[in-house]
Amino acid sequence: MLRGVRGATGVEANTREAILGATRELLRVMAEANAIEPDRVSMILFTATTDLTAAFPATAAREIGWSRVPLMCSPELEVQGAPERIVRVMILFETELGAHEIRHAYLGRAAALRPDLAGERRQ
Repeated sequence: MLRGVRGATGVEANTREAILGATRELLRVMAEANAIEPDRVSMILFTATTDLTAAFPATAAREIGWSRVPLMCSPELEVQGAPERIVRVMILFETELGAHEIRHAYLGRAAALRPDLAGERRQ
């Protein structure tokens, strides 16, 4: 079955190091919580708020060795009042997990985006 898992994280500053560090941590948490293996990933979509311009978030996936996974970056919609400096991720991957077993990850300031999902962790 092909399933999607969502995640988001706040980035402390518009620097390459901050963007890639926050994105690597988010990918690590998402992969561990859902037993995601790179060979079973169909694609990853990254979005970033338009105030993050120092690096492509997808670079973080390459840095952790996901070199054969198709990646795409896009700017997030500019919505008045939305939080600044946020990277969002959607991973489509093959899994035996049911939809109710998927664990989404909302880290740091991004937890406010989906407080109903922010604390999910696999038991």
